[in-house]
Amino acid sequence: MRALSLPVDRLSGSAGEFHLRRFGADGGQGAVTRPVAIEMPVALEINGFGYAVLMASPSDLEDLAVGFALAERLIEAPGQIEGIDAHHADKGVIVRMQLAPERAGLVHERVRHRISESSCGLCGIENLEQAIRPLPRLPDGPAVDTRAVFAALAALRDAQPLNAATGGVHGAALCAADGAIRLVREDVGRHNAFDKLIGAMMRQGLGWEGGFALLSSRCSYELVEKAVLARCPALVTISAPTMLALERALGANLQLAVLARPDAYLCMD
Repeated sequence: MRALSLPVDRLSGSAGEFHLRRFGADGGQGAVTRPVAIEMPVALEINGFGYAVLMASPSDLEDLAVGFALAERLIEAPGQIEGIDAHHADKGVIVRMQLAPERAGLVHERVRHRISESSCGLCGIENLEQAIRPLPRLPDGPAVDTRAVFAALAALRDAQPLNAATGGVHGAALCAADGAIRLVREDVGRHNAFDKLIGAMMRQGLGWEGGFALLSSRCSYELVEKAVLARCPALVTISAPTMLALERALGANLQLAVLARPDAYLCMD
């Protein structure tokens, strides 16, 4: 193996090249150069506190920070963010976010409970009460149209240029009620991809408008919580759910479709 060739602009570039050797079942071998998704530490500083370090793709980092802050329940609206910027560092990126003074107490309280660095929302929280916090209940809404789910699934691949190049990242898509894909964000982490999508929606003033979120990942409880806190009426994931994800979705009245494939998907009765 030879060294990774990083893009010149590490803040926006999310793929480089790696020189590998290919071995075939027929005994043949040869050198290949392949696009590879970049993963690097992204440190989030909120109101001067070192809040978390995420391993992420170095693109759309302002979106990532906004979506993460919403998932952490530090903000409820984009107007509560006073400033945000990203800075290149020797070993990664630092994203600094300043929240309005009335949110400072929440930041301080959550920092007290974080004793390690993770994007998952659970690791580093000191007690179980903080790990599984109550979720708001979403209002009843119309069921997602089956044809829309299949239309979105069919379109997702072409809407993921980074994954098309590398085969190594997740996608999170905002889908219209008819299944048309309105917005996509990509990242090596499924949590990060969804945070980026939610953050981009907040920053651009986009709503769900009867649509749904489509994720190219399994359905963990954290993704259910992110959906509910973003007031997403329906979540569709390509892979399987966990039991806790199903329970949390049921309790929050989130429409959930899982194991979504070109010919079928599963949802809760």
